[in-house]
Amino acid sequence: MPPSALEAPVSPGHKLARHAIAKGAPIRKFGQVIGYATMEISEGQHVHSHNCEIGAHGRDYGIGADLEAARKAVPEMAPRSFRGYRRGDGRVGTRNMIALVATVNCSATVIKQAADEVMRSGILAEYPNVDGVVAFAHGTGCGMNNEGPGWENLQRVLWGHATHPNVGAAIFVGLGCEVMQIARMKQMFDATGGERFHGLTIQENGGTRATVGLIAAKIREMLPQVNEAERTDCPVSELTLALQCGGSDGYSGISANPALGVPATCWWAWAARWCCRRRPRSSAPRNCCCAVRKALKSPRNCWSGSAGGKAIPR
Repeated sequence: MPPSALEAPVSPGHKLARHAIAKGAPIRKFGQVIGYATMEISEGQHVHSHNCEIGAHGRDYGIGADLEAARKAVPEMAPRSFRGYRRGDGRVGTRNMIALVATVNCSATVIKQAADEVMRSGILAEYPNVDGVVAFAHGTGCGMNNEGPGWENLQRVLWGHATHPNVGAAIFVGLGCEVMQIARMKQMFDATGGERFHGLTIQENGGTRATVGLIAAKIREMLPQVNEAERTDCPVSELTLALQCGGSDGYSGISANPALGVPATCWWAWAARWCCRRRPRSSAPRNCCCAVRKALKSPRNCWSGSAGGKAIPR
């Protein structure tokens, strides 16, 4: 039976009752409980915070319940390859970049200017295996605690920029007096490979303009060695596909998520990695994805979390 005529306009993406819902009864979306009716809801009525509230419900996420169905959905696909850069640690990059990494917000302008000057100079035309110079800036690193989760997360992200397989070499640039010290970072991560990791500070080199010039000169010195990397045929299984949940809006479950599921399924068929950054709004959206996500999960192929991880240059 089609729903009755709407009593009032309903905004795009909002929910409508497919049938009458009694007061106190569970309200389900995509088969999962998202709340309970606080009043009688008639067929076709708008369902929102005025008549729906969160309450206790079962939290059995059915991990692995759809495993066999998920396996059957994975198609047989011929092996594929791409032209990538094989790094010394075995990982493969799709780019060969020089990264300028600010250890503190005070050096953000310097690395951006240096990257822009080098890219506009035209010198990269002489080095066909170098795909560019990229600046990674942020808004902290100065007056912060020198230990704890915030400090550790920033350390990990900055080091993640420098060691990403898309990066052939990196220059860390600081002001000089910040908490996030370059030497301490290298020690923390037991950095090796001096040809890949370099560092300098603005205070030691005479200010902004002088440091920009010094960074540009250092890049020119590094270019021949970074250019030695060559693209080779690499299997698609070396790639990682990063996905992000749409925030559990009105359409993500019926449009964006299934659309992203198609390439993720192909990735699985090629034994490639894929990861998902999830932004939970309630336990219901999490419950919706758990059976499928957990069914496909393996240490190599899937990761999911509610917080962002390392940034991926691309």
